[in-house]
Amino acid sequence: MRRWLTGLALVAAAPAALACELPGGPSQTLQSSTYTVVYRTGPLRIGEHFAVNFAVCPAPESVRVDAWMPEHRHGMNYRPSLVAQGGGRYRAEGLMLHMAGNWEFVFEVRSGGKTERLAHRVRLE
Repeated sequence: MRRWLTGLALVAAAPAALACELPGGPSQTLQSSTYTVVYRTGPLRIGEHFAVNFAVCPAPESVRVDAWMPEHRHGMNYRPSLVAQGGGRYRAEGLMLHMAGNWEFVFEVRSGGKTERLAHRVRLE
């Protein structure tokens, strides 16, 4: 079981988050006390792979993205590949939401020996 998912932070975007941008269209913004994550996914359909483009500000030492179903206490059946694109921008490919329901996109951001987790809930019908 993925115990690292306990204590997720779901925080609405604050005005300071506007400095962290992701070009190319509408996106979601998550904010913690240290980081801003701006992300955009490809189309979300049950059982189909998709990608997530995202930016983290300030740029962290490392980052991880995953998806989790809190009510079912399980995550995806696939581990995405992650490519750093420079300047705190990333692309994760190979994500798949294999069933309908409530999911959380989870961004785990690490720098200076500290880890923060930012999450956003989405409903897949």
